[in-house]
Parts: sequence; C-alpha cells; structure tokens
Amino acid sequence: MLAVLTSIQPPTESVHTLLRCLEANHAELIVIGDRKGPAEYPLRGVQFFSLEAQLASGFRLALALPTGHYARKNLGYLIAIQQHPVCIYETDDDNAPNGFWRPRSLRAPAVKIRPRPWVNVYRMFSNANIWPRGFPLDLLRDPDTFRRDETGPDEIDAPIQQGLANLSPDVDAIWRLVLDRDFAFERKDSVWLPPQTWCPFNSQTTWWWPQAYPLLYLPSYCSFRMTDIWRGFVAQRCLWELGYGLVFHPPEVDQQRNVHSFIRDFEDEVPGYLHNRRIVEALGALNLRSGAEKVSENLRTCYEELVRIAVIPERELQLVDAWLEDLADIR
Repeated sequence: MLAVLTSIQPPTESVHTLLRCLEANHAELIVIGDRKGPAEYPLRGVQFFSLEAQLASGFRLALALPTGHYARKNLGYLIAIQQHPVCIYETDDDNAPNGFWRPRSLRAPAVKIRPRPWVNVYRMFSNANIWPRGFPLDLLRDPDTFRRDETGPDEIDAPIQQGLANLSPDVDAIWRLVLDRDFAFERKDSVWLPPQTWCPFNSQTTWWWPQAYPLLYLPSYCSFRMTDIWRGFVAQRCLWELGYGLVFHPPEVDQQRNVHSFIRDFEDEVPGYLHNRRIVEALGALNLRSGAEKVSENLRTCYEELVRIAVIPERELQLVDAWLEDLADIR
C-alpha cells in the first residue's frame, strides 16, 4: 500500500499521525510539493517530490500540469502506480486517522442500498441536516435520497472506497456558512451504492485498487473546489462499466481543517451548484464500453463530453492524453 497527498506546508500533526499508522502497516507516504511550501520533507517513510523533482520525473504530465494547483497530486498517483502497490490511499494533510482507521481490502463488508438516481450518503450516517460537497441542493429535502432501505451486509468487491471524516467533514460552503460546527457521524455499517446511483465523493480519505487506477485523474481546468468532485462523477460512471459500485465507510479520520474562506469556497463551488446535475445527466447518457481494457478509453470519452457541454475547456484533453500516455508507459 502507498499513500498520496499534496502539501504546501511543513508536516502537520495529521501527517505525523498518518505516518505512525502507515509505519505500523509497512506502508509509505508520497508527498507532492509545489511552488509554495517546504523544499524538503525529512520524515521517515516519506517519498517527497519537490516541483523540481516532478519536472525531472520523465512524466509527460509533469510538464503539462499547471503549478500552484491541487491537481499536481496526479503526479503522486503516477509515482505510486509506477511502484505497483496493492492499493493507493489518498488523503490531505489535515486528515488524521482515528481509532477506526485501518488498511482496507478490495472486498469490503457493506449493506446494499436500493438503486435510485441520487443518494445523500452523509444522511445515511446521521439524522442531522448535512450533505456532501457536490450534492444537488434541490434534493436536500428529498427523503428518498437518504432512506436506508438496505440489504445485507454482504462482502462486496469495490475498487473505490470512500471513508467519512469527523469534526470537519467535506461539506459545501453553504453548510459551512449556515450550519458550521464540529460534527460526528454515527458508526453504522458501510454502504454500497449500486451502478446508476450517484453520490459525490472526494479526495480526503479514499482507497483505490488497480482496476480503478486510471480513474484517479484530477482535472486542472476547473475550480479548485470541483476538481475532485467532478473527478468522482467521471470515476463513478466508468466504474459502472466494470460492474462495480461505490462503497462508503463510517468515519475513519478526524479532519483538523486548514484555514479556508467560506465565501471564497462558495465562489469556487458555484460551477458545481449550477452544473453538477447536468454533468451526471450527460455522463449517464454516454454509450461507454464494458471491460477492464476499456477504462482509459472511457475516461477520455467522459472528458470529451465535459468539453462538449462546456463545463471544462478543450485544453483539459491535452492533460488527459498525457496522463493516459504516462499510464501506458508504466504498464
């Protein structure tokens, strides 16, 4: 197992906690730097890549990605994939594993949720009014989106699994502006969302297995607050063509959130408020191809569609192509 994060600050307490957990499980951490931030990361168990080291990596994507951007995390994924880990765990430098954090397996125990267009997973772990960043605002009052009409639990193969975060979960700026407080989810069974069922997922504490590695790609030419959410929509759509659904686990990290401007976050999230429904409708209507050998092709088709509906610019496709070429070279 390898863990990946990007950071523009010295090692945080959350990173130290993560490293203790990784060391106990014979795993290492890949840290991707940027223009700002430390020139080194002198901790045991860390592979640190400064901007200079990234540019010297030989990856096509290293030269094409914008600097000063969260999507440079893509290089961490490529570096990890190059080392052929059993799985990749991604997180951020303000997420500390809690007492329930543990390495995940491809086969996960989870209850199966009845298919429906959208699920508000956060409400399946709480009776409070809360929703994940990227969830459609016009569905917040729809009880069908958080009804736990489950069966199981069963053992389910799931090559993408998302853990929840306590204290400061990944909610949108509207929740922060109106309802902000420390928050704790209930500990309930993990849930599996079947194909054709949408829920936003993020890059805070997420597990990936080789079948899904091409889907790790984060877009650069969109708002910072949408890059992992729109990545998640594309990943879910492509995952369905492999016959898999998405698993969400009860909280496994405590987030001590880095300083944010809620208003700036709101501005960054406006494209999502306006376009998320349209994005999933467009992705859902695509005629993708089934099978593991078609994942990369399907990924590019999804981004071509996002360009066609004008939510991201055409220059994003140059980065997608560089990503796919780098993956092909690794293979």
